[in-house]
Amino acid sequence: MGDVAAHAGVSAMTVSRVIHGHAGVREDNRERVMHSVRELDYRPNLAASALAAAQHTCIALIYTNPSSSYLRELLVGALRGSTRAAAQLVIATWDELGGKARREAARRLSGSVAGVILPPPLCESPAIVDAFVSAGVAVVSIASSHFSDRISCVRIDDRQASHDMVSHLIAHGHTRIGYIKGDPNQTASAHRWQGYRDALADAGIHYDDALVQPGYFTYRSGLEAAEGLLTLPQPPSAIFASNDDMAAAVVSVAHRRGLEVPGDLSVVGFDDTSASTMVWPELTTIHQPVAEMADTAIDILLREIRHSVSTPRRTVNRVLAHQLITRASVSRPRAPPARPPSQEAAQPLTDIDGKDA
Repeated sequence: MGDVAAHAGVSAMTVSRVIHGHAGVREDNRERVMHSVRELDYRPNLAASALAAAQHTCIALIYTNPSSSYLRELLVGALRGSTRAAAQLVIATWDELGGKARREAARRLSGSVAGVILPPPLCESPAIVDAFVSAGVAVVSIASSHFSDRISCVRIDDRQASHDMVSHLIAHGHTRIGYIKGDPNQTASAHRWQGYRDALADAGIHYDDALVQPGYFTYRSGLEAAEGLLTLPQPPSAIFASNDDMAAAVVSVAHRRGLEVPGDLSVVGFDDTSASTMVWPELTTIHQPVAEMADTAIDILLREIRHSVSTPRRTVNRVLAHQLITRASVSRPRAPPARPPSQEAAQPLTDIDGKDA
């Protein structure tokens, strides 16, 4: 635009007004600008224009999530939403930062962004949330079951989703269902575990603490939990891992131990990330619309930011629908082998005189 202004002998502001069709430009100046545009083959940079228009709606997405599959879906949704709304999106990872460093990073970032998207586990940290809210930054948490009147939230009903999955296994005849918990620092983990217990109780199945193993939503924690469950004297006929990464680890351990999935062991996960279709057999799982949740978070933030001047901010608790995705990793449990006849039963029958009957 500066080159066009110099070539036409006018100011850059005049060039801008001509290109954007504003009134108040003398006709001779308009003709000179358009002549220079044609001579220099000038094309407006639409991306730069969008960024300029969105300079007051800069949004940050901050993550520390260990699951690459989950992160991919999160980024796809956030990028889609920010592109549609012509908002600037800042993406930052705080993986290497401790608690104090994260709080300091939040304080610094508060001066340059109008809104923040916090996926778990960051959205579960009161100190980080406080740092943004105190600075007047709008916050939307993703996939957190903890809702307050201070920040907005986009989530699914984790408890009901978990209940649906366990009920699906029970409908296939499973009664010994192993469960691998999620990160204990995330509220969604507690809700999924409660849904597991609710479904067992509703079906009249006794809860067995031996069938529950800790997990942290990581592949490695899934390996360790699977080993613990499959070495039990009476192992489960099905294992429900509370995310797909851990479920994929269960399948790996089952194969290594010579177990057929789903013939010997049914395995199910949660999230419906790419990990659920990168193992064999592909996993039955709960579809959590992570990309849609991030996209929705952008819309909520922009609504709060752009209306905060004239109206007070109102927090939103948006619950999106989940879906049970059935694939090839579930079947009915195999019947236990018939017990061999006892030694006593193998003896021939005799009559009262001691002769063979």
